[in-house]
Amino acid sequence: MKILLNFIHSTKVKHTFIILILLCIFILISAISYVDAVSTDISNSIFRLHVIANSDSTEDQNLKYKVRDAVLKYMNSISMDCSSKSEVIKLVNDHKDDFYKIAKQVIVDNGYNYDVNIKIGNFNFPTKHYGDISFPAGNYDALRIEIGNASGQNWWCVMFPPLCFVDVTSGVVPDDSKSIIESNLSSEEYNIISNKNSSDIQFKFSLIEMFQNLKIANK
Repeated sequence: MKILLNFIHSTKVKHTFIILILLCIFILISAISYVDAVSTDISNSIFRLHVIANSDSTEDQNLKYKVRDAVLKYMNSISMDCSSKSEVIKLVNDHKDDFYKIAKQVIVDNGYNYDVNIKIGNFNFPTKHYGDISFPAGNYDALRIEIGNASGQNWWCVMFPPLCFVDVTSGVVPDDSKSIIESNLSSEEYNIISNKNSSDIQFKFSLIEMFQNLKIANK
């Protein structure tokens, strides 16, 4: 009788353990699906500018900022009428040669002979914070400007919605800029990137970054 009871108890424990494992797998799959969908929806609404310095030397980092300033000044002059991501991407593609010439001229004017590589494509970014707005890790469409060896620290901003021209030194993105972002995202997605319910957001961002790292590792 005792042996039978022990067997029944052992069987129940095994069944409970199996059910818990299956439940954990279901939760993990659901979380991954959620994370992938949210990250993709957010990245599909964003177009970024990415400038990478030749190296981490003070001189190369300063040159990076000079190239950035010249590119942003030009972009600001030609993008005033853009109201969608697709319009910005078309504009950037149409003026790709101009971006090269501008960046190259800044480099030459500062006494360097670095080459410049202009890329327009889909690139992986880690989690990034922009004032009180945060963007989860993922693949984003971007204009990438690589200076020289492009082995130094990078600088980035969001070209659409237009945040590159917003001063976030106060740590707060202006309400009009937030309205543009909000209009291009679902309410849930906007709540995620606008740092509301910070503890919950931190957890979701960690999930997104972990999933993105797993995808990169498996490529």
